[in-house]
Amino acid sequence: MAISEKIFNKLRFTKPATPVITEQLNYNHIDLYYWKPLTGELNFGDHLSKVVVSKVLADRNHLLEEETKTRRTLLAIGSVLHFASDTDVIWGTGVNGKVAVNEHTFSTLDVRAVRGPLTREFLQERAIAVPEVYGDPALLLPHIFPGRFSRDPQKKYVVVPNLHDLVIAEALKTENIVSPVWGWNRCVEEILKAEFVIASSLHGLIIAEAYGIPACYIRFSETENLFKYNDYLLGTGRGEIQFATTVAEALEMGGMAPPVFDAQKLLNAFPIDLWDE
Repeated sequence: MAISEKIFNKLRFTKPATPVITEQLNYNHIDLYYWKPLTGELNFGDHLSKVVVSKVLADRNHLLEEETKTRRTLLAIGSVLHFASDTDVIWGTGVNGKVAVNEHTFSTLDVRAVRGPLTREFLQERAIAVPEVYGDPALLLPHIFPGRFSRDPQKKYVVVPNLHDLVIAEALKTENIVSPVWGWNRCVEEILKAEFVIASSLHGLIIAEAYGIPACYIRFSETENLFKYNDYLLGTGRGEIQFATTVAEALEMGGMAPPVFDAQKLLNAFPIDLWDE
């Protein structure tokens, strides 16, 4: 059994042998929610939420762990809207098309930006005010880490599978895999070594496009709903996503039209007031 298959089975079907210890802050603070596997290991795309929010805060002389006047929860990167509760703050989050509508139990949210217009429409149907500010905050990496990462084309292409597609990609003996369970910085660096990115990982596509690398969505399985991909594309000035089912087909299709994205508008929507009040 390949190592990645062991990881996959562990992530999906078992709980940790011992509880994962998380920090408990005994004072008011802003809690950043992002999805993690039950083992406590990190998934590249979801972990980018902490990376981006931490860096935006540091650039404004704040930290996630500092005491604030009120306690709130912030949701940024990820298809995690169904985890939100009343009064939570939303900055770039999107709807997960795999989750039933009735599992979204909130009635009020403080929305600053959403991933795309499909998420905006979903919230507006619930009478929640949503500004027309779109974009996954992972698109901000070149802007908040200037000079940290740069394109270094060494490979014709890389393949970035979604976490749940990792086993499938390896079983197909896919070449040049960038694993979503590597460290976030290694994932970014490996993506930037490619002339072309083929990904079922949404954030594989997003990081490629953030740095101007053409990218194509490959659909290894039916696990992921197309909602999040369409939401992202529509939020960056394009139509619904087209996909390949093999690497060869992806290479033939070529990259999507480049995104239309206003980085400053998304940065301006960051809820720094939660720390500054």
